[in-house]
Amino acid sequence: MKRTYGYDSYHGRSRTRNILTALIVLLLAVLAAAVAFFLLAQRYIVYTDDGQAHLELPFLQKADSTPAPAPVESHDIVIITPDPTPTPTPTPEPAVKAVWLLRGAITDGRLAEQVAQAGGNAVVFNMKADDGTLGYVSSLPQAISLNSSEAKPGLNDAIKAITDSGLYTIARVSCFKDNKAPRNDNSLAIKTNSGYNWQDPQKNRWMNVSVGAAQEYVIGVCRELAELGFDEILLENSGYPTEGNLHYIKKGEAYDPDVQFDRGLAAPVGEFYAALKEAMKDYPDTKISYSAGAGVLSKEGDLSGQTPFMLGEFAHRVYVPAPESEDAYASGLQVLAETGFTEDRLVYILPGGESALRWQESVLVKPWETPPPALTPPPSLPTAAPEPSAEPTPAPEPSAEPEETPTPLWIP
Repeated sequence: MKRTYGYDSYHGRSRTRNILTALIVLLLAVLAAAVAFFLLAQRYIVYTDDGQAHLELPFLQKADSTPAPAPVESHDIVIITPDPTPTPTPTPEPAVKAVWLLRGAITDGRLAEQVAQAGGNAVVFNMKADDGTLGYVSSLPQAISLNSSEAKPGLNDAIKAITDSGLYTIARVSCFKDNKAPRNDNSLAIKTNSGYNWQDPQKNRWMNVSVGAAQEYVIGVCRELAELGFDEILLENSGYPTEGNLHYIKKGEAYDPDVQFDRGLAAPVGEFYAALKEAMKDYPDTKISYSAGAGVLSKEGDLSGQTPFMLGEFAHRVYVPAPESEDAYASGLQVLAETGFTEDRLVYILPGGESALRWQESVLVKPWETPPPALTPPPSLPTAAPEPSAEPTPAPEPSAEPEETPTPLWIP
């Protein structure tokens, strides 16, 4: 037998050793992968409010179509408060001293003398009287058919010369108190329950403000007066009558005092004011003013159809009877103020001859009212013998009363 000298024959590596080596390599690989995964997974570990951690891998989350909000840049906030725009102070309405003159003064050459004698700077002419006669030559078909127009040649040219002279001119217009129009055209009239023309205490008829033809006639007169160059038109009797046997007036669609502030009396009057304002847009330099009864601005109210808000919206000046106390018109003045109407545009109407009022600068002395016996005309309004009336006198009616002769009028 062959001797080996103590060495066994070599048969290769042990099988057990090979398996052990492979396990070691595998463990090292797993460990390396675990360390790498741990390092990479740090950005996906989310901690809850109670301190527990969990892994949120992006490929396991639902797709969110909402884009991530853009980062908001931080800036210092600067608040700039603009200086308030000062409210412009309205220019006070200048007071005027107007002298009421007879229509004959238009052509008799005494106009400047009479205005200067009274210390006035303005003149008032009665261009549409209560009896319906006009103080100028009209081209309105209604005025011609009603025989209301003047016919003096050159009268309108004389009026235009006065209005172009720089003197402030006011045309007084009795709107719906018109004795001529209803007498000649019954469709224009306020009627009684028996179908007759209603008459006021002065025996004057009235046109119905709700009748379109009546409104058109008054608007046409105002446009012609503006064309003649008058600076201001004072509209009186611009609604329904408030004196006399009003219960004799036939009620219905054209006259319903029970719903004054709905479709009764106020609505037709307001429609007339609005229509006149629209029609006078062609004459922006002509001011439109209205007179109103004491009840309109006090809490009493009246049946004219006028309201304080209506006057504030449409009137340049408002002429009202002088109140008994300073606060008599407080409620009405408050409504007027809400429309932007300023108190300097309010004119108090006084009985003829009384020319001063302790609360108000603007005063109108109404010529057809007799002053109380205790009142005497001030030195600025000397008493003069009345001149013969130059206005045409209509043929008397059985119930008609003679029209009073106007006397000077003062509006400071």
